[in-house]
Formats: sequence, C-alpha cells, structure tokens
Amino acid sequence: MALEWVVLGYAAAAEAVMIILLTLPGLDALRKGLVAVTTNLLKPFLSIVPFCLFLLMDIYWKYETMPTCDSQNCSPSENLRHQKSIIKSQRNALLIAAALVFYWILYSVTKLVVRVDQLNQRIQKLKNQE
Repeated sequence: MALEWVVLGYAAAAEAVMIILLTLPGLDALRKGLVAVTTNLLKPFLSIVPFCLFLLMDIYWKYETMPTCDSQNCSPSENLRHQKSIIKSQRNALLIAAALVFYWILYSVTKLVVRVDQLNQRIQKLKNQE
C-alpha cells in the first residue's frame, strides 16, 4: 500500500509545480509550451479522482475494522501503535484532499490561461484590422 501513497504524493507534487509555473509572472516565453503540456496532461491526471476515491474507501475500511483500544485492555505499545495508525490515516486523508484540490486548481488555472490567450489573440486581430 505504500507505493500507492508515493504515487499520489508525486502526482500532487507535479500538479503543484505546474500550478506554480503557470501562475508565476515573467514566464511569458515559456507559458505557451507549458500550457500545451499541461493541457495534454489534464486527461491522464483525471485518473487521480477515482484513485483518490479508492484510497479514501481503503482508509474508511481500515478505520471501521480497526480494533478498539481502551486504556484498560491495551498495553502501552498497543496503544502507541493504535495512535500511530490513526495519525497515518489522517495524514493520508490530507494527501488525498490535497491531490484533488491541486487537480481542480490546475484545471481552472489552465482553462483561464487558455481563455486569456484566446482573448489576447482576438484583441491583436482587431487591432490589426483597424
């Protein structure tokens, strides 16, 4: 299961880097190529959504089937293991949320940049006609 979380982490990091590069000012020369690459990667990155839903169901299943650990029944090591498991599940849920939010932001920013480029081309075309 650790490999799935690594893949999701790398995908979220790649999305974050693309968002940063698309929104940084002063990269106008690279923006056209970056927009083309990002637009082509949006469809493959859409597979993150069902993947995140699968991982979220996995967290839920682990949470529901986790044995309860009362302070009377558990040794300190079992109690520590139980707490670590809960913290790990919370961290993984945050990773899922981050990956989904980054995808949504990347999609929105890419569409806005494409729309701004189209409007700039229209303005140039109208200026050239006059």
